Amino acid sequence: MTADRIKKLRESKGWSQVKLSKKLGITRSSVNAWEIGVSIPSTQKIVELALLFQTSTDYLLGLDDEKTLSLRTLTDKEIELIYQ
Repeated sequence: MTADRIKKLRESKGWSQVKLSKKLGITRSSVNAWEIGVSIPSTQKIVELALLFQTSTDYLLGLDDEKTLSLRTLTDKEIELIYQ
């Protein structure tokens, strides 16, 4: 489920695997491995993905079907990262 959600969110932004990998400071092959389900992102990368895609970690992990993110629960630093 995480693999599908990462891929769908990336594609919805119009980003290539290369573009996402650069935003996260990782290799394209790591993004590809996540998207085909060979590996899963670290906890830190799940948080970074949630911020980049403006969604929740629960949505990325398949624990919630709501993909919107409430800014009320975020710290100022997290909000700043979203708008970069």
